[in-house]
Amino acid sequence: MAQRTTEIVVGFFMIAGLIALLFLALQVSGLSPKAATATYTLYANFNDTGGLTPRGKVSMAGVTVGTIESISLDKQTFQARVAMSIHADVDNIPSDSAAVIRTSGLLGEQYIDISIGGDMESLNEGDTFYSTQSAMNLERLISNFASGR
Repeated sequence: MAQRTTEIVVGFFMIAGLIALLFLALQVSGLSPKAATATYTLYANFNDTGGLTPRGKVSMAGVTVGTIESISLDKQTFQARVAMSIHADVDNIPSDSAAVIRTSGLLGEQYIDISIGGDMESLNEGDTFYSTQSAMNLERLISNFASGR
């Protein structure tokens, strides 16, 4: 009888451990189901997106204010068009703000940082950032330095 009780307790611990492992894997991957929050879409055009990926973060002053929804090629300007989903409570981004692609650390993931402007007018649903700064291409930078350009 004692062995049976021990086996049941060990089974419960194994199931709890697997559930905890699944929960952590979902949290780290960003696939966890989240409460639906109201958002609006802003766009930015970049000459080079580097390693920017969908589901990447959009931040302002170091605070995450949204996510990257999609990256596509604009066939008229031949630039990358990035759609960003911004939290609805951040509804006062000045219209002269800039979208800048930055890197977390030296070799970390890339994200979009919104540099705040000073205009009194705000960006609305579907607006596009006028000022953008593309990703810094490390390979191009090193080759330019090596060739003396």
